[in-house]
Order: sequence, then C-alpha cells, then structure tokens
Amino acid sequence: MTYLIDTNVFLEILLEQENYEAALSFIRGNKELYMSDFSLHSIGVILLRLEKPDVFLDFLEDMVTSGYIGIRRLFPEDLPDLIDAVRKYNLDFDDAYQYTTAKKYALKLVSFDSDFDRVDIERIRPF
Repeated sequence: MTYLIDTNVFLEILLEQENYEAALSFIRGNKELYMSDFSLHSIGVILLRLEKPDVFLDFLEDMVTSGYIGIRRLFPEDLPDLIDAVRKYNLDFDDAYQYTTAKKYALKLVSFDSDFDRVDIERIRPF
C-alpha cells in the first residue's frame, strides 16, 4: 500500500509528542510513503520557528534526501479541487491540501487529525 503521511504524524516524532511511538512505528513499518510538498514546508516553518533548524536538516537528510519518503505536489490546476474540498468537507487549507494530494495520487491518508473522518477517503490513524 502507498500512504500520504500528514504533517502531524511527522511532528509527533520530531517534537517527541504524545503519539511519538505510534507515529514512529508506522513510519518504520511501511515502505511506500509520501508526504506533500506543503507538509515539508510546514514542518520547516514550525521547526525553524521553534529554533530547531538542525532537527529540520536531519529530517530532510534522513527522510527526504535519502528517498525514504517521496514528495507529492499539487499544481495550480489542482487548486480548484482543493477549494472544492474546503467547501464540501469544511476543511481548512492545509487539510484540504492533504486530502486533495491523497485523492490526486490515490494514496491512503495517514493522520491523527479527525477532520479527515468526514471526507470520502479513509483516514488511517497510526497505532
């Protein structure tokens, strides 16, 4: 199976939060993993805001540059679908971005965010 990993799953690991073990176990236990370009940039913004640039650089090297996690992008022509998701499912921009990316690339969405429970694709919660 191929999965799109939501930003919050990576942040659980990088910030050693409550769901750290579940998130790490999921990442380690699956091989065909992707993240959106939006997640990558969001993680960068958050970690730099928290003054953790080295954590971000390690994440880039360990997960992205190494090829362990692939990147999936949306393009301007995909943004009307994103706006449709905002309207149809009452999602905020970042959730709609993840949803639209998962739909476009036919990926299973992995997230701790229950907002995805109201969309027409399955949300997988790491455990």
